[in-house]
Amino acid sequence: MNKLEQAAVEYEENGYAIIRDVVSPHLMEEVRTHVDWLINKYSELRPEHLHHPLIRDDAFWVRMIMESSLVDVGEHFLGPDIACFTAHYVCKPPVDGHAVLWHQDGAYWKLDPMQALTVWLAVDATTTENGCLRVIPGTQHLPLQKTSSRTDVPNLLFSSSDQRLVDEMIEKHGITEIELNPGDISIHHPNLLHSSEPNTSNTRRCGLDIGYISATTRILSQGVYLDPILARGNPVAGGNAYRPIPDYVEGETIPFAGCEEWNDQARRLNESSGAGSHSLSGTAPVDSAKHMVSRLQEGTTSH
Repeated sequence: MNKLEQAAVEYEENGYAIIRDVVSPHLMEEVRTHVDWLINKYSELRPEHLHHPLIRDDAFWVRMIMESSLVDVGEHFLGPDIACFTAHYVCKPPVDGHAVLWHQDGAYWKLDPMQALTVWLAVDATTTENGCLRVIPGTQHLPLQKTSSRTDVPNLLFSSSDQRLVDEMIEKHGITEIELNPGDISIHHPNLLHSSEPNTSNTRRCGLDIGYISATTRILSQGVYLDPILARGNPVAGGNAYRPIPDYVEGETIPFAGCEEWNDQARRLNESSGAGSHSLSGTAPVDSAKHMVSRLQEGTTSH
């Protein structure tokens, strides 16, 4: 049984799985350089809020969501035609990194059908001390629950699942803490209850959170999860409109291995997917990211 087959068994049983050493050390060095570049470029955003609207003109970010070792995982669970509709660096700084309260990813997504997979790539070592991912195994069998606004503690989503349900599930199933090394990934089901504690340690805790969907899944949310990128395979008739893969432009992202050939590759893929035929937002990426934070505060991201 190979690593993906073993992960599929664990995912079916528990709603999550860990796969070690998925992304190469050299590529992870580029990812860390990219995170530092983003934090410097978007200094007005907290580093927990490097949301997917920033992806628009960033060729390296798109290169990462199309990384073959990650898309291979998506294909194993979702089939050969895969899109990425969200990608987000959750970067908790030392000492005051914000928590992510208990929630189900699918509660914030309006997808039909809910054929989705979260892939969480460790950029830094993630430990209990710096606020690693925590899951309640088996809760993937729960229906999606409504979330409630939470402003009593600093938290990334400004909301959480019902605490009484969470307490009941913890008593029944317990909590598993997922400690990862850079280049490891965890995957989880859209219905799985998960969270992470604040980072009060002296080390940063950063991960790249990617949402893959089958190309047959329609994105129904308005204004937040628009313009997915076809990561592999072919578009489906009557399906989502895909945004173009951006060219590598010096200053719009970091230089990366293969950036010289990137634009020719992007052009070919855009032609084959039909990307770019739909109207694109003229809003600056950072303004779109701020708007997404506002909608999280308002509790409207699933609309």
